[in-house]
Amino acid sequence: MAVRFVESSKLPTPWGIFDIHGFEDVENSKEHVVLTLGDVGSGEPVLARVHSECLTGDSLFSMRCDCGSQLRGALERIAEEGRGALFYLRQEGRGIGLLNKIRAYKLQDAGADTVEANERLGFGADMRDYSLLKTMCEELAISKVRLMTNNPRKINALTDQGIEVVERLPLQTGQNPHNAKYLATKSGKLGHLF
Repeated sequence: MAVRFVESSKLPTPWGIFDIHGFEDVENSKEHVVLTLGDVGSGEPVLARVHSECLTGDSLFSMRCDCGSQLRGALERIAEEGRGALFYLRQEGRGIGLLNKIRAYKLQDAGADTVEANERLGFGADMRDYSLLKTMCEELAISKVRLMTNNPRKINALTDQGIEVVERLPLQTGQNPHNAKYLATKSGKLGHLF
């Protein structure tokens, strides 16, 4: 996946004034952003979150997942620290897209778990591609991160691209009765660390 830097600007949020950096995937025209706060290019490890788009959780407040809660929690932690980066990747539904995610929801309504639903639709359990992180980190002069994640696949992806993960910080938030099976599946079938 090849991405190119487009532009940066200020982005006022409830947690502080971040800088927003836009990137475009030159192969499929998907647009990704990184929100940064403070000096992330100093060479010191950066508090970071790699977050894949989840319209239903991030914007529509769905309780089927923990995505929106993780997004808010990461931005709050970055603001509290005064320095950090949030990589927001346009990879809806673990890479299957919004409409296929709704199809997967329907299968989950009938009893499938999140992995089974994706596989019944002909997709892998997790279709996300993290290869664009290397270019984004290079553009922002980030070489070391303290990563807020429960997903070992993200740690491996960054490490494989030469970005040093000096610490993993759990990001466990948003548990509720509607997402208990989802979280159990992420742990049991996808190896997430809870």
